[in-house]
Amino acid sequence: MRDKKEVGKIIAELRREKGLRQKDLSKILNMSPSNISNYESGAYWPDMNTICKMADYFNVTTDYLLGRTSYRCPPEILDQYAASDYAIHNIVNTLLYLDSGSLDAVIKYVNYLKTQNLQKTK
Repeated sequence: MRDKKEVGKIIAELRREKGLRQKDLSKILNMSPSNISNYESGAYWPDMNTICKMADYFNVTTDYLLGRTSYRCPPEILDQYAASDYAIHNIVNTLLYLDSGSLDAVIKYVNYLKTQNLQKTK
C-alpha cells in the first residue's frame, strides 16, 4: 500500500479526469470539501466506506485507489463476454499459463487483428 500522499494523488487524478472540483466531489460523496482536500493532500486516510464510494463512483477497484495495483478495471468487467463462448476471465486465465514467447506471440497477433479492424473501418 502506498502512503497517504500517493493515495491522495490518485484521488485527485481521478477527480480531475472527471472534470470535478473538490467541492463537486464532496457533494457527490456527501461530505465536506475539506475532507476531500485532506485526502488529496495526504493529511489523513479516507475511511473504508469512503474508499468504497469513491471506487464505485470512479469505476475503479479499491486496490487501485489504495495504490496496490495499477489496474483500474473492476472485477465485474471480467464477467463480460469477449466472444460468444469465452468470458474475459477465461482469456486472462489462459494467458497466465503461457510462457513469455507464447505470450509475446499472442500480443503480436492481437495487435495485428486490431490493425486489420482499424483498416476495415476506414
